[in-house]
Amino acid sequence: MNPAALVFDAYGTLFDVHAVVQRCEAFWPGKGAQLSALWRAKQLEWTWQRSLMRRYLPFSQLTGDALGYACEALGLACDDARSGALMDEYRRLATYSDVPDALARLHADGCKLAILTNGSPDMIIPLVAHHGMQSLFDAVLSVDELKIYKPAPEVYRLAAKRLGLPSNAIGFVSSNGWDALGAKSFGLRAWWINRGGAPLDRLGFAPDGLLAGLGELPAALAG
Repeated sequence: MNPAALVFDAYGTLFDVHAVVQRCEAFWPGKGAQLSALWRAKQLEWTWQRSLMRRYLPFSQLTGDALGYACEALGLACDDARSGALMDEYRRLATYSDVPDALARLHADGCKLAILTNGSPDMIIPLVAHHGMQSLFDAVLSVDELKIYKPAPEVYRLAAKRLGLPSNAIGFVSSNGWDALGAKSFGLRAWWINRGGAPLDRLGFAPDGLLAGLGELPAALAG
């Protein structure tokens, strides 16, 4: 049976975190892609470390710290103006090209849709509004409510609680393999958008489905 609700990760799944490369490149020619990659790697790494240490900081602060680290590691001078401009980019990240149509089709089919993100409200709410997506989602849920990051089980429990559905009635979609497996481990049905063709993490179980992009999800559900 199709899930009664679909819950989506935001960064890397609906919104392209590497859309910042162009702005990075404008500030530091030849370093844009390298900076974006290290920025993202540290951003994620610190969510896991802070969760394990129980030393939560909002994602916006953590993202700013990760940018500062990446610039220092690469020897790039980053003043407040450049840092502020790059943080603003996170509030208007581009969607992947197949996302708007896929979400519109799923919404038109009457499926309940939600976002479950590490992003703090000061980042994710403006981003959703920038793309005029507010009406598509029944809920935009942030880990900030719990003060712990994915893949902690309580994060996925928040989606079930707020949507008022049993875990096995919820489909979770993420481009982050560890996130899809975190949802599956909790008991949600999980689809992994594996854009890069990466191997599955060896955790002893697998998501319910693999997708090359979000645009494949409506057909996967119909099939």
